[in-house]
Amino acid sequence: MNTKFKNAARRVPQNCPPIWFMRQAGRYHSHYQKLKEKYTFDQLSKNPELAAEVALGPIQEFDFDVSILFSDIVYPFQGLGLELDFDPGPKFNELITKENYERYFDIDKALEFMQFQAEAIKATREVLPADKSLIGFVAGPWTLMHYGVDQNSHVDFKQYYLKEVIVPLLQGNIELQLAAGAEKVLMIDSGLQTMGRTFLRDYYSGLLNELVNPDIGYYAKGITTDISHLVLNKMWGGVGFDATIDIKHIMDNKKDGFIQGNFDQNFMLLPEDRFKGKVEEFIEQMKGVEDRTGWVCGLGHGIDKRTPEERVHYFIERIRTEFS
Repeated sequence: MNTKFKNAARRVPQNCPPIWFMRQAGRYHSHYQKLKEKYTFDQLSKNPELAAEVALGPIQEFDFDVSILFSDIVYPFQGLGLELDFDPGPKFNELITKENYERYFDIDKALEFMQFQAEAIKATREVLPADKSLIGFVAGPWTLMHYGVDQNSHVDFKQYYLKEVIVPLLQGNIELQLAAGAEKVLMIDSGLQTMGRTFLRDYYSGLLNELVNPDIGYYAKGITTDISHLVLNKMWGGVGFDATIDIKHIMDNKKDGFIQGNFDQNFMLLPEDRFKGKVEEFIEQMKGVEDRTGWVCGLGHGIDKRTPEERVHYFIERIRTEFS
């Protein structure tokens, strides 16, 4: 376990935050690109040793403090019976509707299918250095539904399928990853911008209460600062958010669990002088936060596949230099 990540999760004050990026084992990295020349995404995800090798690559290259399970958020739907292909993103043979949903209702079968994630976590832990942390991840309920359920369905059906299938399926998937050795599981809700405020306030915030757990970190994308309390002010083990959220506001108002964020991933693609300027602005912004206890440094969302590797090295070096 990484000491800095453990301190952040337990709210132990420290100068230098742990650092990791969403999608840190991905297409921007030459290590991953070489593996993709030999294997499909599905093979890399479902073979435990290959998944471990993918996850280890950025740890060795960039010295991130935290490694994350290499997998995909949509696999639970394949476990339920949808046919899945990656081309390059996930594509299903059909979407779940009120007319066909009974074919995609067997949660126990889906969780049995998902055991490959448990094996990948175990294999990753075996090859990771002892001073690195390992986390798992799942989609948030809304985000997962957005991939596999027909969005033209009536809201009543969406609420029914969320509550009866998706939430218990995610609960089981999270338990599976924790039991295999994940220190935390990050729940990634990256599609909240498609949700109406009324639905979020009157239904979804309450639904999330069924998943709240101190071993789960909740990441929200597409939510504004003024209503962020509806999903973030719960007893999660930590929270993360995109670059549109004021990190100082979150740190001033949330005093439990880690707080992850939130350098804009698009800044990694700017011309070099502008990129370095944005890094310095971010450093000064974070130095201006009086109490940084719990901070986990990362990007606002997944690292872009076009990001030069030297930018990752530079960002990590500057953060560690300025906050050591």
